[in-house]
Amino acid sequence: MSQLPPPVRRAQNPQAPAADEYDNGPFTFRPASKDGQRARLSLQGPSGSGKTWTGLSIAAGFAEGERFAVIDTERGAASLYIDDIPGARFDTLPMRRYDPRDLIKALAAAAQVGYPAVMVDSLSHYWKGTDGTLDQVDKAASKYGGNKFAGWKDGGELQTDMIEALMAYPGHVVATMRASTKWVLEENDRGQKVPVDKGVVAEQRKGIEFEFGVAAELNQQNQLRFIKSRCPAFRGLKLDRPDGARDIAKPYLDWLRAGAKDIDTTAWVDLASSATATPDSLLALYREVEAASALATPLMHPETGQPTSLGAYIKERGLALKNAQ
Repeated sequence: MSQLPPPVRRAQNPQAPAADEYDNGPFTFRPASKDGQRARLSLQGPSGSGKTWTGLSIAAGFAEGERFAVIDTERGAASLYIDDIPGARFDTLPMRRYDPRDLIKALAAAAQVGYPAVMVDSLSHYWKGTDGTLDQVDKAASKYGGNKFAGWKDGGELQTDMIEALMAYPGHVVATMRASTKWVLEENDRGQKVPVDKGVVAEQRKGIEFEFGVAAELNQQNQLRFIKSRCPAFRGLKLDRPDGARDIAKPYLDWLRAGAKDIDTTAWVDLASSATATPDSLLALYREVEAASALATPLMHPETGQPTSLGAYIKERGLALKNAQ
């Protein structure tokens, strides 16, 4: 009796995962424009340099007579100047713990109110304060046997998410940062090594100034020097005891608005939460928001009341409607 050959097991091609139509969309070039761009300004300086005062004056200029928000980590320092800075009308949110996720939540709350400008005084606490990024790295490291390098995977993501939310705030942003003077030994004309003031170093992640459109530093004489500026009016400029609204906010806004139109991000939120939205309309909206670099815009989730981002909310609704079909 003949024997049948043993069955041959053939490897089956694994089913390819469905493409994520939100995260894996096409790359599309569009005409460049300044439409919807907002001011992003940082101020760094040592104690007594006038960061809070100058920041409030700039934020007041950005707000153009409207009330603006101050996320206060400096034990009420901003409120001391409520009657001293012309045009400064603001509401404060005191913070005592500095988890980066709490700053995202605060920004979402400010966006929900509709403040035209927000000032974070100061951003340094969210780096090295209680529950700040450095604390988060230490906590995460304990999960990896005390390996701090591994801890940066979790802590670094929190820092990145926080900065993304700050940069995507649907209004103008001013962030102050504590700083210390950087001294370098250099040889003088007599061959002696002498300490030379090389400016100040911010108490935040190295390179933080690259995230802002304009970055400036203050010394203890309240002299301001621009260390980075996309706005041509500020390049190489130094100001002695500047009027923040007149000398900084106005020329910055004039430059941003030249040849540009405003974009109201609340219209995107309304479209995303509309009862008539469809999977196709939400995907198209996601692409529009993505093109405006606004996916990380912080907001309070319309249903849960929890902080989220505009991009995450649009995607959540779009996928939910598609799955319900």
